[in-house]
Amino acid sequence: MSDKADRFTGSIPEHYDAGLGPHIFHDYADDLSARVAALNPQKVLELAAGTGIVTRKLRDLLSADAHLIASDLNPPMLEVAKGKFRPDERVEFKQIDATNVEFADGSFDVVMCQFGVMFFPDKHRSYREAYRVLRPGGSYIFSVWDSWDENPFARIVHETVETFFPDDPPGFYKVPFHYCDVDEIKESVLRAGFCSVTTEHLPLRAKIPSAPRFADGLVFGNPLFDEVLSRGGNPEDVKAAVASAIEKELGGEMTLKALVIHASRD
Repeated sequence: MSDKADRFTGSIPEHYDAGLGPHIFHDYADDLSARVAALNPQKVLELAAGTGIVTRKLRDLLSADAHLIASDLNPPMLEVAKGKFRPDERVEFKQIDATNVEFADGSFDVVMCQFGVMFFPDKHRSYREAYRVLRPGGSYIFSVWDSWDENPFARIVHETVETFFPDDPPGFYKVPFHYCDVDEIKESVLRAGFCSVTTEHLPLRAKIPSAPRFADGLVFGNPLFDEVLSRGGNPEDVKAAVASAIEKELGGEMTLKALVIHASRD
């Protein structure tokens, strides 16, 4: 996996879950989990499950006897996710590289992934792996972010951080919002073997109840934190500047847009 994806460690998972979850992930998790549950699957694999935001919502929607496996490359993220479940709930947690899935062919009814594919270094290989572990007739449902233009909070963070390091700006926010070309994604998914692919742009209006809390997630809840430290910066100063910029440019709410892809295996 990429060096951007494998550094969700240390205190990052907690900041990610508390700071980013309520602002940009929870509403999309409601949508994605409902799409998966509507298929009534009995065995589901979630890739790049992170801190279990979608996992928790999906477990509440699946039938009681359905088996859900939540996987991520980063064990610290999964440790936060585990804390959201009782021991008797049918959720299994595994460290898995989405480009090298350990399960046998045809193991799952549905594979799902919310906002993780953008980080996979070999996206086409990840699609082939999803196809391989799906049973005939199974579905891969995943989402990616649309561009900066459609998700202005990301542009604001990048531009704000750039003022601290004009000669060597951190590049993290270029990763999640630059894999959104519908034709490119569909071509790669179909080439992986899927028989059909549908795509849907999904815009949302999201509240920003606390700009400082949101900024905490935006700076401390992903590898940007390490990028700031490696350049000799003070993450608290960056956080304060991001919070001010968010408050000034967005106020109490923002527009978001994701792309949801549903690929079917014949």
